[in-house]
Amino acid sequence: MTLVSAYVAESAESPLTLGTIERREPGPHDVQIDIHWSGICHSDIHTARGEWGPAPYPLAVGHEIAGVVTAVGEKVSRHQVGDRVGVGCMVNSCRDCEACQAGFEQHCANGMVGTYGAEDHDGTITQGGYSGSIVVTEDFVLTIPGSLPFEETAPLLCAGITTYSPLKHWGAGPGKKVAVVGMGGLGHMAVKIAHAMGAEVTVLSQTLSKKEDGLRLGASDYRATSDESTFTDLRNQFDLILNTVSASVDLNAFLSMLRFDGALVNVGVPDQPLSIDTGTLFTNRRAMAGSMIGGIAETQEMLDFCAEHSITPEVEIIDASQVNEAWENVLASKVRYRYVIDISTLPEPAEV
Repeated sequence: MTLVSAYVAESAESPLTLGTIERREPGPHDVQIDIHWSGICHSDIHTARGEWGPAPYPLAVGHEIAGVVTAVGEKVSRHQVGDRVGVGCMVNSCRDCEACQAGFEQHCANGMVGTYGAEDHDGTITQGGYSGSIVVTEDFVLTIPGSLPFEETAPLLCAGITTYSPLKHWGAGPGKKVAVVGMGGLGHMAVKIAHAMGAEVTVLSQTLSKKEDGLRLGASDYRATSDESTFTDLRNQFDLILNTVSASVDLNAFLSMLRFDGALVNVGVPDQPLSIDTGTLFTNRRAMAGSMIGGIAETQEMLDFCAEHSITPEVEIIDASQVNEAWENVLASKVRYRYVIDISTLPEPAEV
């Protein structure tokens, strides 16, 4: 085992503190990565604060990881020392179940292994990207295309694939009208990607405070959901609505905006159950669904798509020491639109 520096949650109530975590030595199929950049996702905060259930403390979170390969196991064939690579929301799965065989490792029947706070196949608890390095089996390491700015790439490993996957699956493209609910870390990526796919994009946000950004990023319309006329004006209009917010919303109001055979897909995770009126759902043969990140092959496809279309998140780079302040800004919706931690600002383990 090797000690590496990390910002760690010691409990659900405590701020993150500088400490160390253990990383295994690379095995035959492992890739060792020197982490350069780590994105901040709202999921990090939910997990560290125990809002999605008890967490295994002490815990380093972070599942938007971009770095450089520093060592590979003897049987690794996909990556080599010096490669720019990424690690997203999962680091292992059974590889044998129907979902894994189909390339949907995130739906592994035996449980995919999350990048942090999960029990890996060797019995250890996974630790995330707010740290100096990570060791991951090669099947869960992504190649970062050379044309993507390195410091802007990390959030693609969560925010990018979380929005790309449902947009692709539900057919966003030319001739389709797509609405994006929320203009945050996920929402702004959904606007960029849906626009690049050729869809006509409308943003549905609580206020018009980010309208200029939404139009600049590819939306052709931007409406305030606090204005009741929005829901009457846009009734029966959309082929696909992607709900990116993690707060409670009136799903029935959004369902009424779907045209015949339209779908409302949820990628945000609110902390309370949401209810629907089946009558609204039945009208126009509307569908409601959820989508969770994407498989490894699809995540690589997303990275290549973003490279082809020059798509990266809007990011704010911060020093590692600013992480607690950044979390508070995320909770207050003050970030536009994704924080990325410069991991080079972490002290060496001997200095911790």
